[in-house]
Amino acid sequence: MAVEVKVREKVDVCVIGAGHAGCEAALACARLGMETVIFTVSIDSIALMPCNPNIGGSSKGHLVREVDALGGEMGKVIDRTFIQSKMLNRSKGPAVHSLRAQADKAEYSRTMRKVLENQDNITIKQAEICEILTENRKITGVKTFTGSVYECKAVILCTGTYLKARCLCGEAITYTGPNGLQAANYLTDSLKDLGIEIRRFKTGTPARMDKRTIDFSKMEEQFGDERVIPFSFSTNPEDVQIDQVSCWLTYTNAETHKIIRENLDRSPIYAGVIEGTGPRYCPSIEDKVVKFADKERHQVFIEPEGLYTNEMYVGGMSSSLPEDVQIAMYRTVPGLENCKIVRNAYAIEYDCINAKQLYPTLEFKDIKGLFSAGQLNGSSGYEEAAAQGLVAGINAALLIKGREQIILDRSEAYIGVLIDDLVTKDNFEPYRMMTSRAEYRLLLRQDNADLRLREKGYRVGLISEKDYEATLIKKKMINEEMKRLKNLMVGASKNVQKFLSLKGSSELKTATSMAELMCRPELSYDILSEIDTDRVPLPEDVIEQVEIEIKYEGYISRQLKQVSQFKKMENKKIPENLDYHDVKSLRLEARQKLMDRKPVSIGQASRISGVSPADISVLLIYLEHFKKDN
Repeated sequence: MAVEVKVREKVDVCVIGAGHAGCEAALACARLGMETVIFTVSIDSIALMPCNPNIGGSSKGHLVREVDALGGEMGKVIDRTFIQSKMLNRSKGPAVHSLRAQADKAEYSRTMRKVLENQDNITIKQAEICEILTENRKITGVKTFTGSVYECKAVILCTGTYLKARCLCGEAITYTGPNGLQAANYLTDSLKDLGIEIRRFKTGTPARMDKRTIDFSKMEEQFGDERVIPFSFSTNPEDVQIDQVSCWLTYTNAETHKIIRENLDRSPIYAGVIEGTGPRYCPSIEDKVVKFADKERHQVFIEPEGLYTNEMYVGGMSSSLPEDVQIAMYRTVPGLENCKIVRNAYAIEYDCINAKQLYPTLEFKDIKGLFSAGQLNGSSGYEEAAAQGLVAGINAALLIKGREQIILDRSEAYIGVLIDDLVTKDNFEPYRMMTSRAEYRLLLRQDNADLRLREKGYRVGLISEKDYEATLIKKKMINEEMKRLKNLMVGASKNVQKFLSLKGSSELKTATSMAELMCRPELSYDILSEIDTDRVPLPEDVIEQVEIEIKYEGYISRQLKQVSQFKKMENKKIPENLDYHDVKSLRLEARQKLMDRKPVSIGQASRISGVSPADISVLLIYLEHFKKDN
């Protein structure tokens, strides 16, 4: 008679999912000394990029640089695997400059997998987790589909778009995760049993084309930057000056739109087959044609998926239309008249949670030791996932160590804005990071992420002494050069007046500082080198900071004052044991929302929809008495 033997392992942390969130979470835990096991339904899907072949972009580039500044891995890996890089929004102010790199998808995945495989304290396990184990609302372990039990002190959910996933292409429905990979069909029920609120979201991806069937002569070639800026502050800039590949721009037209309109009844989105809510800021081509009916054309970006494949990504034309409609639709686009589809476009539905159930640390409010990150939290994008994964990983490790967990607020980082929006606001669709969401974006630039966050990464234990010292030296150089420029006076001599005239700048009426001259739009640090004979050579990143800080000093000063007021509200903490029923003057709606959200501070409470300034005043007065009585 066969005897059933259950496999039991003891570890510190279990990470469920090995996408961008899972990789950062596992690496953070392992590097902070936690014995970590990372589970995936397929080892071949580690750091998979199932949709767009790029990292970064508007506001997302900020997230990647912040992840790097805190000690994460995404920036380092894309620096090693990119095939084109470009700084977006250069014509605008520095607050919205965002780095974006085309990735070699296969190389990115392989490189990240290699990092995980060679990291001490990490075990990679191909297995499907079907149950979260708890005792008295505290994590005790996880159970795999095959019956193995892993006892642990913390669990980080990073399931991406795999929970009860199904892919739709017209009338055809396949019950798989992205790229035809196995879906995770059992974990949702376990989460529901724990009382976790589940939602259904949807996203989509466009077709991939055979490069040999595309006529690039009918498209506009898109080049990378002549001088590449790395994502990671640890990467030597000279190491990323490579030969880059091109991307291509084309457009849809009236014929494209006609085919789409004639077949809307065959789209799962408009036929009512799709249950999940789709992303507002990354709509399918069907949505674009319907919602922007006045637009005569939409941009289509043709992007290589890698150096060793002929697959080309058709950015801007994600769809869930049937295959025959897709072929007809794509072939109306200039340059795609004879295209052949390698992979059909499809929509994917999946289970996710309502992130209001989380603290800003990304730990569940009602289950000790259970954390959640990435698309499971209702966000979209590789970068948003990586940022959450890193924070969840750090806080899981700190929880086990008995140390205070970290919370990044809205004035410190885009990551703070991202997490605060997810856990505080009502999000009924996949959340996408945008620069417009950050109130203090002039302070939270992508170029100064190291100056803002490296100290936090160092205090946590993810930034080395060497890298932290380099940041301190950089800060010192910036401060000293700014002080020198403010103290260096320039007189109205003939040489200076002639120089200013040649540069199209008004002449001086009296002596002024070099810093004041630099504030003029037509003058820059480099241009002023002709009359600044005292300067010494400085690194490019130091010069960049000096110029931005001086040119935007007035605006920066104004935002710093706003942050000071913001911090006062954030620092007014709300006790966990506060019963809002006792706050008699609160309106019913405010009381219900506050009980539901359980904000950690007055600042967070003030950002909850349905909580008015008058409610906040009532709460502040009550808290004064509460503190005295306790």
